[in-house]
Amino acid sequence: MTPEQQAAYIQAQANAALIEALGMMSENLQRLQRNESIAYPETAFQDVILRAGIHHNGVIGFYGNYY
Repeated sequence: MTPEQQAAYIQAQANAALIEALGMMSENLQRLQRNESIAYPETAFQDVILRAGIHHNGVIGFYGNYY
């Protein structure tokens, strides 16, 4: 993969993670409005970042020697 393709991949992963996190946040807000406990604690949001590989070490490792 070229550096440009790598950057596009990381951006796509970040966008997908954002969409997932927004859905999780929306569900939490709906539950709070119904006086229910939240479905997704902070650790669930951190897991999204880890699964997408967009944490610092994941991104640096993905680029290898290009950074």
